[in-house]
Amino acid sequence: MIILIQCKDRVGLVAAISGLMAQKNINIVSMREFVDIEAKQFFARLVCEQNRDPEILLSDLHLVLPENALIKINPEPEKKIILFVTKEYHCLGDILVRHHFKTLGAQVQCVIGNHDVLADICGRFGVPFFLITHEGKSKEKFESELLAAIKKYPNDYLVLAKFMRILSPAFVELFPMQIVNIHHSFLPAFAGARPYMQAYKRGVKIIGATAHFVTNDLDEGPIIEQQIIPVDHTYNITDMISAGKEIEKAVLAKALKMLFEDRVFVYNNKTIVFD
Repeated sequence: MIILIQCKDRVGLVAAISGLMAQKNINIVSMREFVDIEAKQFFARLVCEQNRDPEILLSDLHLVLPENALIKINPEPEKKIILFVTKEYHCLGDILVRHHFKTLGAQVQCVIGNHDVLADICGRFGVPFFLITHEGKSKEKFESELLAAIKKYPNDYLVLAKFMRILSPAFVELFPMQIVNIHHSFLPAFAGARPYMQAYKRGVKIIGATAHFVTNDLDEGPIIEQQIIPVDHTYNITDMISAGKEIEKAVLAKALKMLFEDRVFVYNNKTIVFD
């Protein structure tokens, strides 16, 4: 049983939670907690042996926690995701392989692409592919077609696996903290388009990738995972892009793993990740 708690901080919260569990004869297998001192917010993730009705336990927890506490017990164990792609295959291919061998921790419902380049690989893995081109359409028309495809499947997250289109504020607002993007840069450096070219021209000594939630501030949503690798003067732009693709796969895979295991909390445009 997994229990997620977010609430106002106060003295004695850990004791109150563990005391309740002991009183109810619920064994805590692991407990991770964090306090944002400035925001006065408490976050906790518990793994417990399940021997109690979740609805009753939820009521009991509300009695010992501050008012308006956010509590989730046993979130959906296997998340459902929809992938958005354009032409680059490396992130999509990595996710499809993990999905095929049941190591992803989620079910890929379908893939939506604005080009047909990646339809074949989806077919090889038996995953539905929808071609929804943006060409010759208004953004409103394009996104209405995206929504029509999305509505065919239940989903917990939309994953932009190198989807090279900017979604409108109206679209993003429909999926608060449910859209995950992989950005080919160590944000906040080199936001926006062509970050590898920006990095190459700047002569950087490290490059990186960032997985983050999508908000209406371009490339400024809460960051879930980041990694970097060293580069030097011998790297040309092609070398940087090649190296970058490997780190993009690793960063997106790690971010999704944390999300699917319910290890990520969001507060004030930041994340708390219990790795």
